[in-house]
Amino acid sequence: GPGACPPPGCVSEAAAAAEDSAARMKRIGSISEDSEFTFTPLVILELAKDAQEETIEWLVQKITGKKHQGGADLNIRPLPDQGKNPQTYLIGASWRRLLLGAESLGLLKEYQDGSIRVFTYHNKEDYKHFTNDDSDFLTMGEKQFIIKRELENLRAVNETMVPGHPRAKLYPGKSILRRLQTSRLLIQLYPLHDPAELKKLSFLWYRRVKISFQPLDEIQRYFGQSIALYFAFLEYFTFALFPMAVIGVPYYLFAWEDYDKYIVFATFNLVWSTIVLEVWKRRCARLSYKWGTLTMKKEFEEPRPGFHGPLGVNPATSRKEPTYPSYKRQLRVYLISVPFVCCSLYVCLIIMMTYFLMEELVSAYNEEAQSTFSSILMFVPSIVYALVIEIMNRIYRYAAEFLTSWENHRLESSFQNHLVLKVLVFNFVNCFASLFYIAFIIQDLKLLRQNLAALLITSQIINQFVEAWIPYWLQRRRKNIVKQRLSIKSKEKELPLTDQIALEGKMEPYLGTFDDYLELFQQFGYVSLFSCVFPLAAILAILNNVTEVFSDALKMCRVFKRPFSQPAADMGVWLLAFETMGVISVMTNCALIGISPQVKGFFNEGETGLVLLIVGIEHILLGLKFILAFAISDIPIDIRNKIAKLEFESLEALKQKQSKEADESLTKEQQQTEMMTK
Repeated sequence: GPGACPPPGCVSEAAAAAEDSAARMKRIGSISEDSEFTFTPLVILELAKDAQEETIEWLVQKITGKKHQGGADLNIRPLPDQGKNPQTYLIGASWRRLLLGAESLGLLKEYQDGSIRVFTYHNKEDYKHFTNDDSDFLTMGEKQFIIKRELENLRAVNETMVPGHPRAKLYPGKSILRRLQTSRLLIQLYPLHDPAELKKLSFLWYRRVKISFQPLDEIQRYFGQSIALYFAFLEYFTFALFPMAVIGVPYYLFAWEDYDKYIVFATFNLVWSTIVLEVWKRRCARLSYKWGTLTMKKEFEEPRPGFHGPLGVNPATSRKEPTYPSYKRQLRVYLISVPFVCCSLYVCLIIMMTYFLMEELVSAYNEEAQSTFSSILMFVPSIVYALVIEIMNRIYRYAAEFLTSWENHRLESSFQNHLVLKVLVFNFVNCFASLFYIAFIIQDLKLLRQNLAALLITSQIINQFVEAWIPYWLQRRRKNIVKQRLSIKSKEKELPLTDQIALEGKMEPYLGTFDDYLELFQQFGYVSLFSCVFPLAAILAILNNVTEVFSDALKMCRVFKRPFSQPAADMGVWLLAFETMGVISVMTNCALIGISPQVKGFFNEGETGLVLLIVGIEHILLGLKFILAFAISDIPIDIRNKIAKLEFESLEALKQKQSKEADESLTKEQQQTEMMTK
């Protein structure tokens, strides 16, 4: 009845609901009150020493100004103890500002029902792990990425130049940050490390030797999705090599000189190279969905900082920006870049023929001398050639970057695609031309095995030293010099913020995953194309990749500046490069099977029938490869269902919103009509 007491369960549920409502109101109140904001430095901005005081004041006003006034609405403070003219500044943001930035960037977060949804500030309490502070909901990497985007979106309004520097011209819509970079007024902008989180990640990742998977979720939280996906692919590719190694080691032990039997290994190679990338696509999709980038909206690309040309108006944005005729770019590409690449490939072929001449001379000397020295000398041409290949790869990389920059591409994605294409074409010819020549022109399988072993082992040793150990040694030396200058004791566990910034400011910037993917691309080529004549290629690649995990982790945590988190849903253009190598491996392994003595024995009368048979089989296998790629969905069915459900709910919500707006509009019209009739 009315006077009866409600059951205890109802009381507890009502009390819990009241507490939850009060907590939500408290969260809303605390977020809207910037008076409770505690400044936390997230990004470091270092200006040039010759930056004028009025330049600094103008930039600070832009960074702290409100969004509707063309500012970034961020917080900036000079680093303490810099004297009268500070050059280094700390940048942070209030929790409310970071949440609004997360919404504008379309970051995806886990909802209360476990689904991954685009974050909206209005419904912030409906997301998992949301609190009234910034402890766990947004990672430090996400906060730094938001600040970077807000700084990049700072644009000139009515300014015609950077105050204090008349040569640094501005115009309405021009990115202020990019103008400061090109005018060399902005020395560096980098995210700050979190010593406590970095120490925890280092311990989980590389500081203890153990057989286990990498902490990919922790890597993603600290460094972002792009770098986490590289380490995920490195781990996946290493495990994918195990079947090749399991078959290759006994094959090496029991049939080392019996080249007639490599047809079995070549057949397995062919199947392996087809399946491994299809399985990776599904693994990549699952990780991307989990990390909230699979369905993330694509951002509108702005012109890259190096893009230059006469001032014009972008018809899409109506903003003023540099313009450059596409026909001029095409002329530069086809009249300069393409001939340069062709000349570089010609030089590769000349060096390759020089290597074969050295091989002939050394072989002739070995036949005459028949000594231990002459036997050892037989390996020298292959090792020298491998060293020359690595040196040429690195020289060409600088030339390719210069040429691609000179081509003046408007977008960063276009710049990267042209650079990757140039580098991959050269590296493929430079690294694999000699192997193709030995296999199909000379048809010397013993020399092919020797050349492949020398190239694989030498490239792995050089990459480990150049990419990890030398930078680590230089960074330790640089760190010790800075510590001595600042009188920092090496045993101090927690450095003061000023000393931490001084140390990180001297670190080299991390230039991205380009070189890391390129190394894996070459390794994939060595293993998938010709490993049937050198079965130990897979086990050597596994050993290299295990050390690569530790050395790459070391350089990420200790050698380079912390890179800005970069959202990514896949490997980008590199996936296409690996798939192209997979197609070439099908053709190569079919050709190797065709020249095997076992197969040739069935075609004693002539080779025409053999060639036709191998070409037919190769076409059938390529067809099966493409059918397999089409049949195996890139996105697992459960992930597709979750995405479809979210799309349906979004459409329903949009319909309800439109219906509500239509009802409100109709009600207003009816009220106005009634007022007029009265």
